[in-house]
Amino acid sequence: MQGFYSKLDSSSSSSPLLGAGLGREGAPVPLSLAVETEKAQALLQTFSSASLLASAGLGVFCVAADHALQLSIIQHHLWLRAALDNATHGLVGLWSWAVVIGLRKKSDLYEVLLAGFLASIIDLDHFYMAGSLSLKAAVSLPQRPPLHCSSLIPVLCLSLRFLMWIGRLKDAWCSLPWMLFIAMATHHVRDAVRHGLWVCPFGNTAPIPYWLYVSTTATLPHLCSVLMYLTGTRDVISTKHGVAIDV
Repeated sequence: MQGFYSKLDSSSSSSPLLGAGLGREGAPVPLSLAVETEKAQALLQTFSSASLLASAGLGVFCVAADHALQLSIIQHHLWLRAALDNATHGLVGLWSWAVVIGLRKKSDLYEVLLAGFLASIIDLDHFYMAGSLSLKAAVSLPQRPPLHCSSLIPVLCLSLRFLMWIGRLKDAWCSLPWMLFIAMATHHVRDAVRHGLWVCPFGNTAPIPYWLYVSTTATLPHLCSVLMYLTGTRDVISTKHGVAIDV
C-alpha cells in the first residue's frame, strides 16, 4: 500500500511566505489551490488498486477463517473454538486498520497491532457479564454483554475524542477514535451474522446475511478513510506528522 505524504511540507517549490508554489510549467499556483488538489489526490487514493486488493484479501480471509472454524476438531473443543474465534476478530480489526493507514513505518505496525488488540478484548465483557472466569458461563449468557451494544460505538468514539480535546493530546493521537470505531464495528458486524446487531434501546436486528457481513467488512476501511477525510483527520495526520494515509 502506498503512503500519502504531504508534498507541500517538503517541496522546495512552495513557500509559506509567498503563499504559492510552482506548477508543472513553472507558473505560480495559489497555495489554497495546491492544498485542495493534494486533498483530492488523497481522497482518490481511497480507491487505489493496492487498497482495493487489500480489501478483497480481507474479505477472502473472513470467508477462509469462518470455514476453518467449522472444522469438527475445532468445534469439539470449547476453548480452542473460543480462542480462534477471538483471534479472528483481532486479525480482522488489525487488517482493516492496516488498510486505512497503510504500512510504511514501524509505528504503523504498532498501530495495527493496537487495533487488533482492541477488536479482540471486546469479548472480555462476556466474563464480566457472567461474573466468572468460566468460559462455559461466558458463552451461555441469557443476554448480550454491554460492549456488544452497537449504539455504544458512536458514544465511545465521540467520548474519546472529547477526552482527547479536554486533555489537549497531540495531533498524533487524532486517529485513535477512528481506530476504536474500526475495532468495534468489525467485531459487531462479524457477530451480527449469528446474533444480529444490538441497537439500544430498540433491541436486536435479525441476523445479517453472510455476504453482507463480508462486503461490509471489506468496505468499512474505505468508509472510515472517507469519514477521516471529511472530518479533516487525514489532513492533520499527513500534513503535520507525515503519517502514511493511503487506503
